[in-house]
Amino acid sequence: MAEGGNDWIARSRQYIREVQGEFKKITWPPQAETINGTISVIVIVSLIATFLGIVDFGLSQVMQMVLG
Repeated sequence: MAEGGNDWIARSRQYIREVQGEFKKITWPPQAETINGTISVIVIVSLIATFLGIVDFGLSQVMQMVLG
């Protein structure tokens, strides 16, 4: 039982060392690229949300005319 207790500690330490090693391999994009990408995503999501909102409003008006 005592060996099993120490085994998970050793495996946890090994796992943390491997994770740290993988983090060192990451190449992060430059800040300007990250900001431009974020702005692009926000603009595209806003456009799609606006389009879907207009379509939803139009369809709800059509349904009110059909049912009303």
